[in-house]
Amino acid sequence: MPTVHSSPYLQMDNPAILSFLRPTPGEKPLKSSSGGLMRMFKLFPMLTSGCKMDALLGRPRKPLLKDSATTGTIFGYRKGRVCLAIQDDPHCVPMFVIELPMLTSLLQKEMASDIIRIALESGTKTHKKQLLEEFVWAVYCNGRKVGYSIRRKQLSDDELHVMQLLRGVSMGAGVLPSPNEKETVTSDGELTYMRARFERVVGSKDTEALYMINLDGAPGPELSIFFVRAR
Repeated sequence: MPTVHSSPYLQMDNPAILSFLRPTPGEKPLKSSSGGLMRMFKLFPMLTSGCKMDALLGRPRKPLLKDSATTGTIFGYRKGRVCLAIQDDPHCVPMFVIELPMLTSLLQKEMASDIIRIALESGTKTHKKQLLEEFVWAVYCNGRKVGYSIRRKQLSDDELHVMQLLRGVSMGAGVLPSPNEKETVTSDGELTYMRARFERVVGSKDTEALYMINLDGAPGPELSIFFVRAR
């Protein structure tokens, strides 16, 4: 049984969060695809250049995690909004969860580009918190501002459902069962996901970035996620 790790960014008052990593007796392994990862993720969107975050960070070559990469998951209903979850590994409670202010249909359009950049900018200037502990974020998609989001303090039922199903998945993409066992497809469409490993780079206490790692240097879209705090 994998060890359940806590997160300093996410409260775990709900007992279900403490048990979401524990396998259920008789549970069937979730099928996923790594070879067709980015082809599946074409159903989702990504971001391109023109974003000031890229120039600000500059991508210094100093990975925060040497022996293991950070896990990033983008998921949501086809007709709904997309969520982003970041974990140290699939067996950890997410350190950062946020619902992005964009629909899957918008992400699909952005996926036409091979360079995808999502940027989250905090306007807080007090610096009393660590960067990923900030709550309010302006969100940019390929250099265009799409709105504001608030970091989750607690996982919603749907988010907890996704983390439970993917606890044994390190990378892949596909369709997940609905939280309601009686419904295969909800009014918002199928519940889709993309999970990948990222190189985590810290530029300073106010800048951080995640760069998706492609398997064996395989060609594919370049996905980067930036976090920036106002100085």
